[in-house]
Amino acid sequence: MFPPRTPPHVREAHARIRPIHEFLARHERWLAAAGGDACDLALGNPQAMPLEGVVSALADAVPPRDPAWYAYKTSEPAAREVACRSLAAVTGAEYPAENVFLTNGATGAHLVVLQALVGRGDEVIVNRPPWFFYEGMILQAGARPVLVDTLPGTFDLDVEAIAAAITDATRVVIVNSPNNPTGRIYPAGTLARLGTALEAASARLGRPIYLVSDEVYRAVVYDGATFPSPAAFYRNSIVVYSWGKALLTPGQRVGYLALGPAMDDLPALRRLMASSQILAGWAMASALMQHALPALDRLLIDVGALERRRDRFVEGLRACGYEVARPEGAFYVTPRSPIPDDVAFADRLARRGVLCLPGSVVHMPGYLRASLTASDAMIERALAAFAAERHAVRDRVA
Repeated sequence: MFPPRTPPHVREAHARIRPIHEFLARHERWLAAAGGDACDLALGNPQAMPLEGVVSALADAVPPRDPAWYAYKTSEPAAREVACRSLAAVTGAEYPAENVFLTNGATGAHLVVLQALVGRGDEVIVNRPPWFFYEGMILQAGARPVLVDTLPGTFDLDVEAIAAAITDATRVVIVNSPNNPTGRIYPAGTLARLGTALEAASARLGRPIYLVSDEVYRAVVYDGATFPSPAAFYRNSIVVYSWGKALLTPGQRVGYLALGPAMDDLPALRRLMASSQILAGWAMASALMQHALPALDRLLIDVGALERRRDRFVEGLRACGYEVARPEGAFYVTPRSPIPDDVAFADRLARRGVLCLPGSVVHMPGYLRASLTASDAMIERALAAFAAERHAVRDRVA
């Protein structure tokens, strides 16, 4: 499977993302088989045309204003200003512009941070269930992922378990809220206790443990909920953000990483992040996306429509016998599979034209992850398929 002499950490990194590769291969076959009738709930892709404002913002940014319009870009002043305003609103802190690094989406930001901060022998703590690329990226950087289970039932952070998992090798803790896949928004009290635990562990180790606050879904919250940023509760925090979720344009890559204004060793960290962006393959946002960002930042997809879709989907699933939590944010609903083999059950749904991510791909065996970015009509067709498969399971048991 690997070329000769492929380094062991590279082999392990790619092995960790093999489940999503295998799923994507099946996903393409399912899409082709279902054709126009496919209910694609798998990946959080848009199922409708983009916001008109996105198209006009990009079109307006295309004509060059000066000869350097499409020159090499790092982080443009206007784009940094947009990020600083949003950070102040979310965290209550003033972020200097030089602390913000515009990246090619949140994935690019994570890669830059990990390549800058971790290496062989280091450990990175991640909550389980995680986003499916964290482990591979940590391993690719030479470090070891340490997965800590969230609390059963609520999917809240288990702060005591995180504290117990910290060792002399711990360099980074990654927290994703609202969480993908569970939709959990970690409450302020939990985050305050996490901050206290990280401060105590950092003091014990004689160096900071860095908290990476992955906030890509922070604009997608339901029921009037507020989003408390994990970065507001711990000074050695790095915020990672992407506009791809708020605009539902995941293929137009623009995001940032932001160093907390009270972090230790800020001048050195700034130099390190700037160099890491280059060494990670020029991991900056494109010139066009940075020029368009002031207009793009004023836009947001219809979160109310997502919330109504969430309610219909959750209630419909419960009505036909599924166990499913009501997500507080993000794009996903995670029903429990009526059979232990979630991959097999996802295959059965796919034969009915309904595509969901098996929970095993995100360390959530026995569950499925279904995206709310589908259309209302897709949700209705999907509910019919879920109901039919639930009845088929009951009939076989009987």
